[in-house]
Amino acid sequence: MALFPLIPVIDLSKPDAKHQIAKACEDFGFFKVINHGVPMDSIKKLESEAVKFFSLPLSEKEKAGPPYPVGFGYGNKRIGLNGDVGWVEYLLMTTKSNPEIGDNPEDFRCAMNQYVAAVKSMACDVLELMADGLRIQQKDVFSKLLMDEQSDSMFRVNHYPPYPELQGFKDRNLVGFGEHTDPQIISVLRSNNTSGLEISLRDGSWVSVPPDQTSFFINVGDSLQVMTNSKFKSVRHRVLANSYKSRVSMIYFGGPPMSERIAPLPSLMGVEQTSLYKEFTWYEYKATSHKSRLADNRLVPFEKIAAS
Repeated sequence: MALFPLIPVIDLSKPDAKHQIAKACEDFGFFKVINHGVPMDSIKKLESEAVKFFSLPLSEKEKAGPPYPVGFGYGNKRIGLNGDVGWVEYLLMTTKSNPEIGDNPEDFRCAMNQYVAAVKSMACDVLELMADGLRIQQKDVFSKLLMDEQSDSMFRVNHYPPYPELQGFKDRNLVGFGEHTDPQIISVLRSNNTSGLEISLRDGSWVSVPPDQTSFFINVGDSLQVMTNSKFKSVRHRVLANSYKSRVSMIYFGGPPMSERIAPLPSLMGVEQTSLYKEFTWYEYKATSHKSRLADNRLVPFEKIAAS
């Protein structure tokens, strides 16, 4: 597995960031941002709290509650409700939740809230640069959905323990988190300095993304793909277990309000271009995605079938 040779690296402080972001979203649906403005102190503080939590005995971690059917809590190996499993344990939360997590819940809550606030602000800046790069006059057309008080945004912390049994097997892989796209508008990922993340290129090949614990990785989600009428494509990605080191990743999923209607923006469709998707609400799409397997293309039921 070769390292990703062409990973777009976007410096958010540069004036041409909007054009670079638009091209990265068209070519890969994925890019790395530097000079992002998220304080390293808040990043390190939350990672420290996460490491403390995942170091607890299983019986203590399970007190955070199962993630299903309510949709948030502590999960171990089981991903979703439809049979997907991985070498991973995780915490899944809404960004509005006040989780009782670990020995000092207040410390975790404080670290999470500070981190999410900073990452959400950066995500909104990136979305406005995307709109600018697409020459959309309404710069907050995407970001306003995250800023809405009813925004259905999620936060996830994944822990992939080392798997020593893999040592000595050059071509043997253990799936930590199976291949999938993210259903929301945008995902903002940060991990410690351990490899494992891979993305699928347009030709279907998989490439490994070099870790960078000081930067953030941005994924285009399914909802953004629909809103841009497939000009931006959601990126298929997965995580493979590491035989030597523990991997901790923190992901902010920026989602719209439940009642928000998702459809291609008229300003992105030329005179002769038609919508590739049926209009749907975020609630409808979320309900459909909950019935699917990780690797399923969840947009299929909402695609318009071309006339023969």
